[in-house]
Amino acid sequence: CEDCGKSLIGECKLHGPLIRAKDRVIPSRARLTLPHYLTLRVLELRAGNQQILGVFAKKVIQKRTQFGPYVGQLSTKLTCYDESRLVLQVLKDGGKYFLDTPNEDCGNWMMFVRLARNQEEQTLVAYQHCGEVYFTTVKPIEPHTELKVWYAADYAKFMEASAVFIKEESDVSPLPPVAKEPVDPWICSSCGSNFATFALLESHQCIHKDRV
Repeated sequence: CEDCGKSLIGECKLHGPLIRAKDRVIPSRARLTLPHYLTLRVLELRAGNQQILGVFAKKVIQKRTQFGPYVGQLSTKLTCYDESRLVLQVLKDGGKYFLDTPNEDCGNWMMFVRLARNQEEQTLVAYQHCGEVYFTTVKPIEPHTELKVWYAADYAKFMEASAVFIKEESDVSPLPPVAKEPVDPWICSSCGSNFATFALLESHQCIHKDRV
C-alpha cells in the first residue's frame, strides 16, 4: 500500500482496495475484417453466453459482388462444426483440406455467414478458385437483409453435397438438402453441365471466364 508503506496479502484494511482499471476490449480479427457496409447482429443467445451471429447488409449490394477469399486454417480434420454454417474444403497440392475456423482470431468475417435453408433466402454462392473459397452475390441484396450462402453446382459436387434446394416445411428443422434431379435445367454452353437455376449457371460461367 503506497499510503501506509506496507506489503500486504490482499487489500489494505486501513485504506481499502485498489481501483482496478480494465484493458479495452479489442475486436477479434474476424470482426475487424467486416466491410463497412455489412454489420453483425446477434440472432440468438445460447447457454454460456454463446452468441449466434448473422451478417446483414447496411446498404444495397449489387449482384455479382465477390467476397473473399475465405480465411481459415487448413486441416485434415474438422475441429469446429456449426450446423448453421457451411462446411468448406479446398484442394491444395493434391490434397483435400478443411477450411477450419476454431475461433475468431484465425478467420475473417465470412465465418459468420450462415447457410441458406432454401433457394428463396440464398443471397450468396460459394465456390473454389485457385485453391481459395469465395462468396459471390447471386442477386441484389437490400439493406437489412441477411447474407446467406450455399454451394455452387461444381463446388457442391466437390463437397459431395446437393446443388438443389428442397423447400422446407414450417414444422421441419433445417437439415442439409437432399439431392434431387432438377427440372428443366439450365445448360452451360461451354461445357454442357446442367444447373437447377439461372443464378447457379451464371456463377458457373464466371469460372469459365476466369480461366480464360
